Amino acid sequence: MADPAHRARRWRAKYNIERVKGTLEDLRDEMAARYQAAIADVTAMETKVREVLNANGVSTSLYVPYLNFGRELYKLSRQKGITGESFAMAAKVLLDKWHARGCDEDILAQIRSDVFSVGEPK
Repeated sequence: MADPAHRARRWRAKYNIERVKGTLEDLRDEMAARYQAAIADVTAMETKVREVLNANGVSTSLYVPYLNFGRELYKLSRQKGITGESFAMAAKVLLDKWHARGCDEDILAQIRSDVFSVGEPK
C-alpha cells in the first residue's frame, strides 16, 4: 500500500466518527460495568496496602511509592499467563525496583505476601 492517498481514504473510512460513536454507544454499559468492577478491586487492594503500612508505622507522606508498588503488582496479577513462579519472579523485580527507590524492603515483601499472596521466587 504505497499510495498515501489510498491510506488516507482507508483511515477516514475506518475512523468514521458516526460508526465509532455507534459502536461505543452499544458497548458503553458493558464497559462501565467492567470499569466499576476493576475500580472496586483496586480500591480493596489499596485498602489492604494501607493496612500493612499502618501496621508498620509508615508515615502517610510515604504512602505514594508503596501504593504505586501495589498498583504495579495488581496490574501484573491481571495479565494472562503470569502466574506461579513467573509471577513471583516478576514481583521480585518490582520489589527490587521500589527498594532501589527508597522503600523498605521488608514492608514491600509484606505487601507482596499479605496483599497478593506471593512469596519469594525459588
